[in-house]
Amino acid sequence: MPYVRRNPSGTIDSLHRHPDVRAEEFLPDEHAEVQAFIGRPPEGDGFSRLDADFVRVIEDVIDTLIVKNILNITDLPAEAQAKLFARKSFRERSTRNSLHLFSPSGSDDVI
Repeated sequence: MPYVRRNPSGTIDSLHRHPDVRAEEFLPDEHAEVQAFIGRPPEGDGFSRLDADFVRVIEDVIDTLIVKNILNITDLPAEAQAKLFARKSFRERSTRNSLHLFSPSGSDDVI
């Protein structure tokens, strides 16, 4: 949708639905400059990153409560159980293929 008009320094000055003499450049809605102009932070920054980190903390808290027998996984709603299992299996798959620098090698390890 947005045709952009830039100021002399090259940053976006305004967005337009239709091309104009001063706004001929088209950028997709998802373009980082368009998103910044309308006030949305880039992906992975700001609250998005904080939310992802916080979700990991909550997941660890739930795991700790389960290990200490304070909470049973079945105490949670079915949707929450499914999401936890999906995250856990995804994390296991992604770490399975990662480089493990400090895992035991089977010989006498010296660090």
